Amino acid sequence: MPGVRVSERFPDFPWDTIAAAKARAAEHPDGLVDLSIGTPVDPTPEVARQALIAAADSPGYPTVLGPESLRRAVVDWLERRFAITGVGTENVLATIGSKELIANLCVQLGVSPGDVVGLPETAYPTYAVSAAYAGATAIPTDSRVAFGPQRPKLVFINFPANPHGRVVGREHLKAWVDFCRESGALLVSDECYLEFVWEGEPVSVLDPEVNGGSLDGIIALHSLSKRSNMAGYRDAFVVGDRSVVAELLAVRKHLGFMLPTPVAAAMQAALGDDVHVDEQRERYLARRSTLRAALEGAGFRIDHSQGSLYLWATRGEPCRETVDWLADRGILVAPGDFYGATGSHHVRFAFTATDERIAAAAARLA
Repeated sequence: MPGVRVSERFPDFPWDTIAAAKARAAEHPDGLVDLSIGTPVDPTPEVARQALIAAADSPGYPTVLGPESLRRAVVDWLERRFAITGVGTENVLATIGSKELIANLCVQLGVSPGDVVGLPETAYPTYAVSAAYAGATAIPTDSRVAFGPQRPKLVFINFPANPHGRVVGREHLKAWVDFCRESGALLVSDECYLEFVWEGEPVSVLDPEVNGGSLDGIIALHSLSKRSNMAGYRDAFVVGDRSVVAELLAVRKHLGFMLPTPVAAAMQAALGDDVHVDEQRERYLARRSTLRAALEGAGFRIDHSQGSLYLWATRGEPCRETVDWLADRGILVAPGDFYGATGSHHVRFAFTATDERIAAAAARLA
């Protein structure tokens, strides 16, 4: 194979490092309670499944941009759910899930070796992968001061956050918008958990009160994986600065990143229906309450966790010791060091498992 292997730019795949803990947890007489990855387990809404079936006869190629009707559904959803105005269909691009977009984003937008990319201090690992794929220098920080004299080319933020569920207000987001505009950086806001805020108010960088009525230098990423239990469909979208959307379109046309037509139809139908999301919120809220009470009763401290689908918990010990302690009780979680050095004493509990498995975890913790 010529040259350096691209895979050598990346760390070990984090989930491989908890294989032994998973095997130990699976030995529990009542079976494994897997609260590690956070994959949806509840049914995909009927409205999406029927739309997928109706569009199954799709012999032609889809577009890279996504159908006009789908992009209109995005615009309508943003206004209906979050009172966001000033967005048009030309500001929207469909993507094949949000992970592929994040991982490829730096490369597709021309970030190069020597460029600086900002990402949250405790973060979803794919932001760092995106920077590494482009050969850029990643700076994990929650402080704008930490960049010093360096001017970042691109900055990722994520609220409600994975893994720790922190939620912030308009002033905090506005400060990031102002900083990136002053630095000439593109602000990339990952908002895939925006419909799952439990304490506080969901706020997007697309909100005119945050961005001053302009989408210049801003894009937001959204996904239906969690909101609509459609992780298996790989459907998401980017919305924001028209020039950035146009550049991504121009690049992705050549690379063939096209959302399949039946998936686009299912996505459009799901975006138009709020009932299934409200029902899913109630399921998650009940699971969150059960798990949180059990963890606190077992001596864990819960930090942040105002939003997203996770509880960020600590017993005041190295996270891998906590992973082992839980594995002995048949419970698998994600160690906090997956998400950076700042997570070294926390673990992440996903409350996306079934009611029965959440109840089983609570019983074991008791």
